[in-house]
Amino acid sequence: MSPTAAQVTQLGLLDPATGPETWRVRPSERARRLAVRVLPGGYVEVVVPQGTRPRTVQQFVARHRRWIEHKVEQYRPLDATPPDRLPESMRFAASGHSFQMRYLPGHGRLRLQAGDGELVVRGDVGRIALVRHALQRFTMHMARAVLAPRLRQLSAATGMSYRRLQIRRQRTRWGSCSRNGTISLNACLLFQPPEVVDYLLIHELAHTRHMNHSRRFWALVARHEPRWRELDAALMLGWREVPAWILH
Repeated sequence: MSPTAAQVTQLGLLDPATGPETWRVRPSERARRLAVRVLPGGYVEVVVPQGTRPRTVQQFVARHRRWIEHKVEQYRPLDATPPDRLPESMRFAASGHSFQMRYLPGHGRLRLQAGDGELVVRGDVGRIALVRHALQRFTMHMARAVLAPRLRQLSAATGMSYRRLQIRRQRTRWGSCSRNGTISLNACLLFQPPEVVDYLLIHELAHTRHMNHSRRFWALVARHEPRWRELDAALMLGWREVPAWILH
């Protein structure tokens, strides 16, 4: 069982600027050594073998503190609204859509209506988790409406075909391509600029030819997007543009 927030605090792992909810120590029967990863949103997970002593965890984190703090800053959303608060607005940079949010209390199931730069949510808006899930579903719907036609256009323009498209909501990757030609795209791409989105789509289309990151793969990407290095670097920082409510 993972340590409680109080136990994590006692380990002395927390950054003063963060709270216990941003750190997690996860014992694993499969782990052979300690490992740490930082997730979008600035969340830190330390994976440790079963029975690891707290002092060992402290020393491990101390050795990697500078790297962890760098990654936390890289992944911390620019929108400081906590995930337990509903957003006041929503902007999808990929498509240029912007919505001011309006929450109207009522009875029955939640209903969303978008139009004229406004997204109206009606129903039991006091149930924050349910409203957040409804906004996530709306984002997934918008992602398919925006990303699917753009992927088809780039596929036709580059001559790189794919079998089918999946839209997912992930916390660790922007996209992937399976060996059978299925491309999976993260709905969070909606919060990225169009040129960054196009680069990621070309990147995944190139994987239909090369299931690796070999020189031939990057040469193929560069043929269709000469600015790929610049855009790849922008995508690495792109998690900062993703609001916390979409990740929870």
